[in-house]
Amino acid sequence: MHSIRGRRRDRRWLAAGIGLTVAVTGLTACSGGGGDTGSEGTDTAEGGEAASGGGEAGCTNEIKVPDAEQVTVWAWYPAFEGVVDLFNESHDDIQICWSNAGQGNDEYTKFSTTIEAGSGAPDVIMLETEVLPSFIIRDALTDLSEFGADEVQANYSEGVWEDHSANGGVYAIPVDGGPMGMLYREDIFQEAGITAPPATWDEFATAAQQLKDSGSEAVMADFPTNGRAFLQALFDQAGSEPYVFDQDNPTDVTINLDDAGTKQVVDYWFDLVDKGLVATDDAFTTDYNTKLVDGSYAVYLAAAWGPGYLSGLEGADPDAVWRAAPLPQWDASNPVQVNWGGSAFAVTSQAKNPEAAAVVAKEIFGTEEAWKIGIEEGALFPLWLPVLESDYFRDLEYPFFGGQKINQDVFMEAAAGYEGFTFSPFQNFAYDKLTEQMFAAVQGEKEPEQAVEDLQDQVVEYATSQGFTVN
Repeated sequence: MHSIRGRRRDRRWLAAGIGLTVAVTGLTACSGGGGDTGSEGTDTAEGGEAASGGGEAGCTNEIKVPDAEQVTVWAWYPAFEGVVDLFNESHDDIQICWSNAGQGNDEYTKFSTTIEAGSGAPDVIMLETEVLPSFIIRDALTDLSEFGADEVQANYSEGVWEDHSANGGVYAIPVDGGPMGMLYREDIFQEAGITAPPATWDEFATAAQQLKDSGSEAVMADFPTNGRAFLQALFDQAGSEPYVFDQDNPTDVTINLDDAGTKQVVDYWFDLVDKGLVATDDAFTTDYNTKLVDGSYAVYLAAAWGPGYLSGLEGADPDAVWRAAPLPQWDASNPVQVNWGGSAFAVTSQAKNPEAAAVVAKEIFGTEEAWKIGIEEGALFPLWLPVLESDYFRDLEYPFFGGQKINQDVFMEAAAGYEGFTFSPFQNFAYDKLTEQMFAAVQGEKEPEQAVEDLQDQVVEYATSQGFTVN
């Protein structure tokens, strides 16, 4: 199942200019860890008037140089105001006017409305990497190769840069990523006699049974039917390659959502569900957040932003002992690293001054000082190599994990091994249907493999109705 990992996915299909309006609703935000909606910024900032050229009315930050060119930005990054202030303090000619137009789907819905209206979009927008195709195909984003994107390309790995590029163009500047690992309760493991974190999925299942047999009140983990990108990452690790596009005929697409890798994963997890070894709670609800920290789950399978999300939750068990370990593998001798989440800054097609907007996209997270805010206050995982490969980031100790250097131990290796993933321009529709099918299977309405096959049929039908030729 690992033979496909070395193949680079081609994204030149995006230049086709397919005349489709592809839905972007229903996405659960990943970069920040959940689906909670951020508040909108509507107050005019002290020291400056509301910026023109789209975006929410007013800024939530202070404009440091009122006479400078203002660039409107929509973003929901945690601790972002400090990063904005740093940029504005160091730029006399450009100032960021930032507002939070909502997190994830809330923002995307508003952006879609501005696309249809032809006005009202911000100059720069935070987007999760997986939704880029949905907006590129609608001509909603600006090709940054015309505005000096090559000047910063060396600051990113080849795979990361490719994930934000299409047909020779660059449509977003990467910010953070979501390489995956396993966060676990060492104290719960020890009480159950589990002496080491499982390195393989076979060991994970064995440990889950051992945990149950010990009489622990905890289950091993959660398998959320609304896991969306989380579930897709698990499928990817098992060798699934759901979308393949023909670079010579970009309106053609091969859809393989019911492949062997996906079926292997759902069979594995539903076996754990049937044995009562894992929960099936919806992710990122109040109840789920409580269970993450009160000892209901012994393991949180998480992206690199997960430690920040976890440590920021209220109601944590004061006796909890958290540690981080690599994500379990199907084959320990041939590990496959996967990603959950990640985001970037794109310049919208409605930007009043694309050149100034591109400066913001390229430079806002382009300093070590900015990244220290993002890492230490926002728990972001940097894709910016000068920090990602630094001694500072490698050796950073995390008090929540008992001083463990979780970047060095887990997430840096996971990031280095990630080879990219092809998202479709109908990714959100596919995620919505994945949620429906997994829920139906959990409810016993159909067998898991039948749910996967029904997902395949639904997405093929949708893609065909949107003008694609499905092979």
